[in-house]
Amino acid sequence: MLLRDLLAVPALRLALLAGEERLDRAVTGVLITDLPDPRRYLSGGELVLTGLMWRQGPDDSARFVDALVGAGVAALGAGDARLGTVPDDLVTACRDRGLPLVEVPVEVSFGAVTELVRGRLAGPAGDPRGALGRHRRIVAAVAEGAGLDELFALIASELGVAAAVITASGSVVAGDLPAGEAVRLARDYLSAVRLPVVVRPRGEGVAHTLFAVDRSHRAAGWALVCRGELDAEIGYELAACVAMERTRREEGRRVERRLAEQLIALACSGGDPSELSARLRTSGIDAAEPYAVVAATVARPGATDGPDPAVLGGQVVEELLDRRAVAAAGADGSVALVPLRQVTADDLAASLRDRTSLLTAGLPGTRVAIGVSGALTGAAAIRGGVEEAGHARRMAEARGGGVVTSDEIYTHALLLATVPGDVRGSFAERLLGPLFDYDRRHGAELVRTLGAFLDCAGSWNGCAERLHVHVNTVRYRIKRVEELTGKDLSSMADRVDLFLALRAG
Repeated sequence: MLLRDLLAVPALRLALLAGEERLDRAVTGVLITDLPDPRRYLSGGELVLTGLMWRQGPDDSARFVDALVGAGVAALGAGDARLGTVPDDLVTACRDRGLPLVEVPVEVSFGAVTELVRGRLAGPAGDPRGALGRHRRIVAAVAEGAGLDELFALIASELGVAAAVITASGSVVAGDLPAGEAVRLARDYLSAVRLPVVVRPRGEGVAHTLFAVDRSHRAAGWALVCRGELDAEIGYELAACVAMERTRREEGRRVERRLAEQLIALACSGGDPSELSARLRTSGIDAAEPYAVVAATVARPGATDGPDPAVLGGQVVEELLDRRAVAAAGADGSVALVPLRQVTADDLAASLRDRTSLLTAGLPGTRVAIGVSGALTGAAAIRGGVEEAGHARRMAEARGGGVVTSDEIYTHALLLATVPGDVRGSFAERLLGPLFDYDRRHGAELVRTLGAFLDCAGSWNGCAERLHVHVNTVRYRIKRVEELTGKDLSSMADRVDLFLALRAG
C-alpha cells in the first residue's frame, strides 16, 4: 500500500509532519521498535513505529533517522505517549533527510496501525508469509508494554512456537526451558560463528533456532531461543521485541547503578558513617545483612572498539549474578555489592566460577577476571571490601582470568600479583636462569629438585622420597643449585628468594 493511502484512513487520525513530497512511497511492512539502531531488523520499505524510548536527548534524533534512511524505510511513525508530542529535533531530522514522519496520536495503538497495514498487505490464503502477518499482534503488544512472559504466551498462541530467553552463562531470563538445556544452548550461542543459527542436539532431540537479542557483547548478551527452525524474518522481529523489554529494564537499573557508584565513592573517600548506612539501605542491603563485594573486568585482547574492560566487566558480572545486583564501573574495574541471602561468600564464588568457565570456554579470546571479598556487614566495611575484591581481581588478571577469593590473596601470591609481569619475569630469570641452562645442557633436574626441596621444608630425606632418588643425589643437586645461584639454602632469606622466583616464573 502507498503511504498516502495509510494517511487517508480516518480511524487512525495520523498527521504528516514531514515528507509531503514522498507520499507515493510503498509501505511493504511494519516494524515496531525502540532500539537506537534497528537496521539489522530492516530490509527496506517498512513503516517504522516507535514510542521514542531511544531518545535521551536532541542529538539522538539525527542518529536514529540516519539509521532508518540508510536502511531504506518508507516512513517513520512516532507515538505521543512518552513525551506528549513529537519533538522538534525529530521533525527537523526527518525533513532534512527526506524521510516522511507521521504522528501517531496517543489514543491510537500501534497495534491498530499494524493490523490495518497487515490486512492491506495480506496475500491469499496459504501464502507462506501468512505467519509473518499474524505475528504483528505480538510486536504491537510488546510495544504497548507487554512483558516477556506475556510475549511468549502470545508467540505460542499466535505462531505455535515455544520460545525462551537465556543469558550467555546459561540462566533462563524468561520462558520455559530446563536448566541443563539452557546451559547447552548457551554454549551453542557463544560458539556460533554467526547468528541466527539452528542447533540440533546429538541423537534424539528437538532443533532450536538462536537469535541475538541486541548488539551487546556475547559475554553479556541474551539469546532468543525458539523451538524448531524459525523463519529468520519473524525471529529478528521477535528478538527486537525482547530487546525493547531489555531496554525498559535497563532504564531502571541505570538509576540503581548511579546510587551504587555514589555509595562506593563515598565509602572509599571516608564518608560520614550515618550517610553511608542510609545509602546502603537505599541500595537494598540492611545494616546487619551480610554481603560480599565483587570486582570484575573483562578484557578482549586486540579489540579496538566496544566497551572497555571495566564497563564490560560490570555488564558480565550483572548477568552472572542474574541481575540480583548492579555493578558500578570505575576507572580500574566494576564493583558490585552482593547480598548474601541464604548463601555464603564461598557459595557465591563457586557459582561465579561455574558460570565464568562457561563463558571462557565459549569465548576463548575473552578473559573474565573476578575478585570476591569475604562476608561483610555494615557500611563501614565497604571500603575494605572494595580493596579486598580489587586485589583478588588483579590476581585473577595476573593468572589470565578466573575467579579469586579474598582467602587466596593473603599469601605470597598477593605480593606477586601486584608486581608487573616484566619485573616478575626478570626476577625469576636472574635467579633461576643458570639452573634452567644447566638442566638443558646436562639433562639434569636441578629446578625440579629445588622445588621439591623447598616444598619439603628443607628435609633431605623427604625430598629424596618425593623424587625417588638417593639422599646423596639430593645433597649433590642442592650443592650445585647453591653454586650456580650464589644462594645459601640453609638461610631462610635465600630460601624465600628462590621460592618466590619459582612462583614468579
